[in-house]
Amino acid sequence: MAKYELTVVVAGNVEEETLVATLEKSKSFITDFGGQITDVKDYGKKRLAYEIQKQTEGYYYFIQFDAETTVPAEIEARLRIQENVIRFMCVRLDEE
Repeated sequence: MAKYELTVVVAGNVEEETLVATLEKSKSFITDFGGQITDVKDYGKKRLAYEIQKQTEGYYYFIQFDAETTVPAEIEARLRIQENVIRFMCVRLDEE
């Protein structure tokens, strides 16, 4: 299994319960495809460098996980249709 980090930016105008539900849904995508979450970092609400979908702020989350090489593509396909997720990126972490 390889190590990955998923960055998720959720729209800054959502309510707390919607924010928690979106994060849980993102984490469930990882576990549904056999990945194991190792760490979740909440960086809170930050100002975006530029406007995205008429949003100027977003909630940043960094989720580290271990999974097979096919899992990131599956996760990205699911995140792409999430309405409150304005940006996401999944990268493979180098082994040190």
